[in-house]
Amino acid sequence: MTDEVWMARALQLAEKGLCTTSPNPRVGCVIVRDGEIVGEGWHQQAGGPHAEVHALRMAGDKARGATAYVTLEPCSHHGRTPPCAEALIAAGVKRVVGAVEDANPQVAGQGFALLRDAGIDVTSGCLRDQAWALNEGFMLRMSRGRPLVRLKLAMSIDGRTAMASGESQWITGPEARRDVQRMRARSCAVITGANSVMLDDPSMNVRFREADLDIPETLQRQPLRVLIDGRERIGSDARLFHVSGDILIAGRQPRIKPIERTQNMGQTHYWHASQSGDQVDLGGLLRHLGDRGCNEVLVETGANLAGAFIAAGLVDELVIFCAPTLLGSEARPLLSLRLSQMNQQLRWHWQDVRMTGNDLRMTLRPVKAEAGKGR
Repeated sequence: MTDEVWMARALQLAEKGLCTTSPNPRVGCVIVRDGEIVGEGWHQQAGGPHAEVHALRMAGDKARGATAYVTLEPCSHHGRTPPCAEALIAAGVKRVVGAVEDANPQVAGQGFALLRDAGIDVTSGCLRDQAWALNEGFMLRMSRGRPLVRLKLAMSIDGRTAMASGESQWITGPEARRDVQRMRARSCAVITGANSVMLDDPSMNVRFREADLDIPETLQRQPLRVLIDGRERIGSDARLFHVSGDILIAGRQPRIKPIERTQNMGQTHYWHASQSGDQVDLGGLLRHLGDRGCNEVLVETGANLAGAFIAAGLVDELVIFCAPTLLGSEARPLLSLRLSQMNQQLRWHWQDVRMTGNDLRMTLRPVKAEAGKGR
């Protein structure tokens, strides 16, 4: 079989960690000897063994003289676990095929160099694009200092998101809502705004049963929930404070009245920075989340804050669920964007369009991001 076939298997393994490895990248490893897989593994969670270690343990003595296929350059530094490059060397692996170089400056080519210095034949770039896409958030955080931002919106076919009163549940069907739960599960943080909390009083957590994900309970984790509340309008009675999990409240200035939560419910953190007027510095918030180790961020919010993220050029991926219903001209619009001329229009590339139950799911990327997406 070809290198691409074995690497494809390693990528399948890496994807098992889609919702569990944060803040670490998703990595898979396959060890092949005499045309057969003798060991394979995937990184399950931060602090646990890396993919290469799982695969080497399975292979045992059969790793000597074998080829290791790894979806990300083996680490070369001591972190919470020993360097995987050294483990491959010690196991006597003859060849290593890597998909993509690690963007972490602590690695960034040093893992491959360490292997080559030990006399191991190293090939890199096998299914590179697929491997990079699987860890795009991690790569972007390492290269630009902030996570990948995915904005999720739901609308009627006439581009409306809620009735004039704010009533919005439910526009989309159960399959689309399941998809949203899965997007939350893979995210390191979920962001919403004060307006959304005042209107819908959401919990913003992952409901794993609704998500229908095959994740062992020991690996299930809740993303950091981020509330943007520039004018301190949300109090301790909001539902999201009564659901377990850590919360970050972002404001324009230090919060006057702290949020009271039941003991053991989770930690409440505070961050503040003002951009202009009553606006929270969204770019500064994303950099702060990057410093906290967030690779992917999901924004679920109303027209004003969604429009602010787009206007600031901070959205990397736009996911819109379109329901086959009409809400009418008095209903609330999808986005609040102050555009008055055609030359101000913001163009997007289609990435994917598919049916999700009886709703249409559309995924788009901004045109300006295509040329310099960090590869």
